[in-house]
Amino acid sequence: MRDWPIAEVARMSGVTARTLRHYDQIGLLPPARIGSNGHRYYAERQLVLLQQILVLRALGVGLPEIGRVLAEQVDEVEALRGHHRRLLAERDRLDALATTVSRTITELEQSRKDGQPMTINRPENLFEGVQASQYEENMRDFPELAQEVGRRAATMSPDEAEAGQRERTAQMIRLAELMAAGFPPGAEPVQAAIDAQYRALTAMRPATPDEFRAMGRACVDNERWRAAYEAIAPGLAAYQRDAIEAYVMSRLA
Repeated sequence: MRDWPIAEVARMSGVTARTLRHYDQIGLLPPARIGSNGHRYYAERQLVLLQQILVLRALGVGLPEIGRVLAEQVDEVEALRGHHRRLLAERDRLDALATTVSRTITELEQSRKDGQPMTINRPENLFEGVQASQYEENMRDFPELAQEVGRRAATMSPDEAEAGQRERTAQMIRLAELMAAGFPPGAEPVQAAIDAQYRALTAMRPATPDEFRAMGRACVDNERWRAAYEAIAPGLAAYQRDAIEAYVMSRLA
């Protein structure tokens, strides 16, 4: 039976050897064997399990939950079919999100060209792929804030909810425009846009500098957040993170 050393598995999968060792330490992915030299070696079964772990991570599933999924599954092929279905659903969601944002950009550009307020023929189109429940799901790394978002959402009228979603979409588009125009993350127009985001956040509840910084990092580290930003413009997730970092250092430190 063929197996591969940890360095080769790291090269093939893009996962660092340190991460693979961590997966072993927490019992998520033990190697097939440990050689006399102390190195870990992985067989085909471990490679398939690693693929499943990476798929679930890409879907935003945490390591403890992944451990439960792998422990409970019986048929690997059926498990992979389930992961495939979830990936297709996520692809469809991101396609819908990209279409929604593209449509909004077109309407904003047309309204600016005409010098008129933005006119939306079908307001419900603004929310395809970005429903509030998905937004709250992406806030799971910030449970207290997510709870407050959910509480506020429950008390909003339909008009208020629509206005809030429209504002969030406009903020993301505004940041993408500034990035495309070549402004660095610390430039004043970018920082003004981040200030608007921070004020909207603190209107719900106070946020510490470290918490706001962590939210900026989550734009890259959280798979779902990153995918949402990248659907608008490649590089936007890192741009948002860097802009928040500059804001915290210059205005909140």
